[in-house]
Amino acid sequence: MADRFFPNDIPDFLPETDLPTDSSTDSSTDPFHRLLRLPYPNSADKFMRAALELKDKVVKETWLDYGRRASDPTLYTGALGTAFLLFKSYCVTNGSKDLRLCADIVASCDSASKGSPHVTFICGRAGVCALGAVVAKHFGDERLLDYYLSSFKQIKISEKVPNELLYGRAGYLWACSFINMHIGRGAISSIHTSAIAKEIFTNGKKLSNKSSCPLMYEWHGKMYWGAAHGLAGIMHVLMDMELKPEEQELVKGTLRYLIQHRFPSGNYPSSEGSEADRLVHWCHGAPGVALTLTKAAQVFGEEEFLRAAADAAEVVWNRGLLKRVGICHGVSGNAYTFLSLYRVTGKVEYLYRAKAFACFLMDKAEQLIADGEMHGGDHPYSLFEGQGGMAYLLLDMVKPLESRFPAYEI
Repeated sequence: MADRFFPNDIPDFLPETDLPTDSSTDSSTDPFHRLLRLPYPNSADKFMRAALELKDKVVKETWLDYGRRASDPTLYTGALGTAFLLFKSYCVTNGSKDLRLCADIVASCDSASKGSPHVTFICGRAGVCALGAVVAKHFGDERLLDYYLSSFKQIKISEKVPNELLYGRAGYLWACSFINMHIGRGAISSIHTSAIAKEIFTNGKKLSNKSSCPLMYEWHGKMYWGAAHGLAGIMHVLMDMELKPEEQELVKGTLRYLIQHRFPSGNYPSSEGSEADRLVHWCHGAPGVALTLTKAAQVFGEEEFLRAAADAAEVVWNRGLLKRVGICHGVSGNAYTFLSLYRVTGKVEYLYRAKAFACFLMDKAEQLIADGEMHGGDHPYSLFEGQGGMAYLLLDMVKPLESRFPAYEI
């Protein structure tokens, strides 16, 4: 199990102090620890510089050197992930150059995604149309906005579409919420989103007969629990909807089921019946579940969900320095566990832990990848598997109270 992550020997907490770079030869002032000790404004400056440098590298590797075309139009491993990173950079820096390049990449993804059978934000055409509409809104281009919105509304959700986040109804609903947040409530009607949510609840109750969980879903023959394909991701998106009281109870009951059946370690199984306590990823395990529980604490105002999220965060702190850099199953994604709890609780300890994971990446990732001790990702510059996700995290570290896990937290 330990071969999946680096032992976390980072101090539980280091007070901030503006140490001179040559102040001592003590191990507590090595480059990594000096980063941790920097006052946050200084850290934010370093995060910004590193993020923008890495963002430019991602653009070069995934777009400029790729002939300025999108062969893979998805957010997960493809060009849309680069566009989303550029949009994030624009939101942080207000750099119009990033927004223009984002629009160019989305246009290429639009052409490449036509006819795609996938309907979600992360892996389907919904992400292209949703981001395209939002970018058009920022440009004030009404014609382009109408084009992307009408294209989005032409996406059909067939009965064969699953319910999970990456390829299913939940992923489509997230795209609807993204549009409404950035363009205005009602851009995608609540009648439409409520109908999709109702289908998700109906399907979840059908399969719940096979367990004591109020809602259950199946994807490729397994009843998954995590954020990418299972209960955590579906419940996360449903909490963005206007839920009836009975629907709220179904969501809360499902989350309580997860909490009650977690591993003794505090980690969460990847699927119903799994006894393998191995994965501490956003996609499977404690990190993705923690984000959902933190959101439940906000939505429902119930302390039990916040306590469970804090318990899951301990697992991430102890076993979350993964030997991968990415958002989906890497250190970058796991850092959002702490950012989410920091936003909700205001506890500086959580900001410190997010900062520690980010500094670990900034100080060590490049050399660890070069030495073969860390996996750069099957798609090494993509948003969800590679350094695109690391760049996104570093941008979020600039303004941690505005941080959001990409394509998951609204």
